[in-house]
Amino acid sequence: MANALLKKDGIVRTAALHGLLLVIVCVVALEATAILQFYFSTKVITEEANRRAEGQLAATELQITAVTDQVETAIRNSIWNVVNQLQRPDSLKAIAVRLVEENPVICGSTIALANKSFAPYAFQSHGQEMRVTSLADEAYDYRNQEWYVKPIELGGGYWSEPYFDEGGGNILMTTYSVPVYDKRGRIAGVYTADLSLEWLTELVGSVNVYPNAFSVVVSRQGQIMVAPAETLVMRHSVQDMVSLFDSKDTASYGAMSRSMLSGESGKATIRYDGKVHYVFFESVNSTGWAMSLVIPRAEIYANVLRMGRLIKILQLLGIALIILILYITIKRETKLRYIAASRNRIEGELKVASDIQMSMLPKIFPPFPDRNDLDISATLVPAKEVGGDLYDFYIRDEKLFFCIGDVSGKGVPASLLMAVTRSLFRTVSTHENSPQRIVTSINESMSEMNETSMFVTFFCGVLDLRTGHVRYCNAGHNAPLLLTDKIEKLEVIPNIPLGVMPGMAFQEQELDLHYDDALYLYTDGVTEAENVGHELFGEERMITALKTRRDAQGHMDAIAQAVVDFRGEAAQSDDITMLFVHYLNKDTNPPTERHLILHNDIQQIPQLADFVETIASEARLEQGLAMSLNLALEEAVTNVIMYAYPEGSDGLVDIEAIIREKSLEFIITDSGTPFDPTAAPEADINLGVEERQIGGLGIFLVRNIMDEVRYNRTEDGKNVLSMIKKLS
Repeated sequence: MANALLKKDGIVRTAALHGLLLVIVCVVALEATAILQFYFSTKVITEEANRRAEGQLAATELQITAVTDQVETAIRNSIWNVVNQLQRPDSLKAIAVRLVEENPVICGSTIALANKSFAPYAFQSHGQEMRVTSLADEAYDYRNQEWYVKPIELGGGYWSEPYFDEGGGNILMTTYSVPVYDKRGRIAGVYTADLSLEWLTELVGSVNVYPNAFSVVVSRQGQIMVAPAETLVMRHSVQDMVSLFDSKDTASYGAMSRSMLSGESGKATIRYDGKVHYVFFESVNSTGWAMSLVIPRAEIYANVLRMGRLIKILQLLGIALIILILYITIKRETKLRYIAASRNRIEGELKVASDIQMSMLPKIFPPFPDRNDLDISATLVPAKEVGGDLYDFYIRDEKLFFCIGDVSGKGVPASLLMAVTRSLFRTVSTHENSPQRIVTSINESMSEMNETSMFVTFFCGVLDLRTGHVRYCNAGHNAPLLLTDKIEKLEVIPNIPLGVMPGMAFQEQELDLHYDDALYLYTDGVTEAENVGHELFGEERMITALKTRRDAQGHMDAIAQAVVDFRGEAAQSDDITMLFVHYLNKDTNPPTERHLILHNDIQQIPQLADFVETIASEARLEQGLAMSLNLALEEAVTNVIMYAYPEGSDGLVDIEAIIREKSLEFIITDSGTPFDPTAAPEADINLGVEERQIGGLGIFLVRNIMDEVRYNRTEDGKNVLSMIKKLS
């Protein structure tokens, strides 16, 4: 019995030992779990704090940039009016007033002239009435002010240091100013827009990442613009603040302030008021300002400490805590897998969008292998999955219609606008030969639906492949290069980009290409490609790559390779688009044109004989051919006189003759009833007189004498019949 008791006691002890071991294992496991949880929670919260701070700074920087971009855009969109009104200084005041009235973010504007003491200043703030004064005061020499001197020195736009405007609206403001050049390229003055900084204080003050966090904004020279203490604003610089920090942190603070003023972004750790703070800083590229977000470290990890105490309590629950941890882990894993799947789906959709976008553009080269009068090639390399550049070309009626464009912005919105622009070009140009009217029509359509305020720089051209004559219209795009015996920029009237506003007048230009001449069109993604040192590829390198004689595709490959070699390891920052048109028609003698205008009176038909006789003499035609042409022309004109206009009404018939080296073309234009003679059925000349239907013989005669007959009904309601005879 004693042995039985001893055995039972041993079993109890063993069970107790096993239970103790199990408890110890559980305690160790729970404690290890708590330690790991604390470690990873700390890491996650640290990363989350970084993301929140950086995200807040980035969002604030975007809001600031949006405001400054709005000011810069307003100046750019109206400076052309300033240049046009330089000879009428009294009208400049109205321009400044209109700029302030139409742009709520702008509180003041002046146009300060260089050749005379003249600077009307318009100011409006806080819903007050517009005030107009003059800065041309002996007590205020505006020609020595920063906002006047700097843009002239830099040759471009400049944001001034913030200042307190005691004479204007008694508010803190900054001024954006640009130099104004007259039409001869001489400096004529400075055009400015004042931006109140009250909104900046409100914007930065709304940053509430943590309860005791605060923000500081400094100018490019270190002047404090926004701070939690108003006594610091515009009275101290960021360099003065070093005295507020512990002596052992002055070096760290100095390095941080230098980084901020150098336009860098980053994170620093400082000791302020006896506590450790994290400082996140970001630059505002458009103005040169620097923003910083200061967060006490204790606030970042306050949740972690509370979590640690909670975990110690939850350790008593043991298994429940383990189940909870497993549940949280599985839930997080599921979320990560969902995010990964969503990312893959988005990437797949962008790939499909890119394929659709590229399929809209000509991409088979050479595109016209059966032609020996033209060599053309193009390329588009988007910087992202989808791009905002475009090019297009096609041949209609022996004319090459071509275009290139660059949409403002990036990504999906730009790609959608690119597709719309290309579709509008194809739609309009199928029934319109004038680049000016093509561009005007596209601008009207885009302006009506442009709710996003995006725009497109655009160049459109029409090349007559028989004569080499080019008509073109530029809408704010880079000037193409003209390659003859030298390489030079094509002279262009810039006009404004498409989609800015309806009702704009676009001007058309023209030139003649000769055999072996070429046009090279490109977007700014070529010249503004950057290497790792932030150098631009530029026009000189582009021109150098064009100097070696190659075919069109060879030029595309050479410039693309030159850009890749120059960029090196730097990422592509913008879409790269190029179009090369090489004219190779040796028969480019300028045509001779003659006109004859008749009334719809059959008695005027005899004038055609003299007209055709003159044409035949100039074209050195045989008498038999001249008689045939006269017969065909007489039939076509008689048809217009007899049937185009209502009986008793007076109408005109315009006959134009174009004499080329290898062809003769007659173009008959009237404003009468629509009628397409090319659509009329062929007359059956084998039938007897009694069986044959009335009419049709004249059309039969014209078709048999001429080599080509075309008809077109224009948008302004005119019938245009073109008859072409090839000459040996």
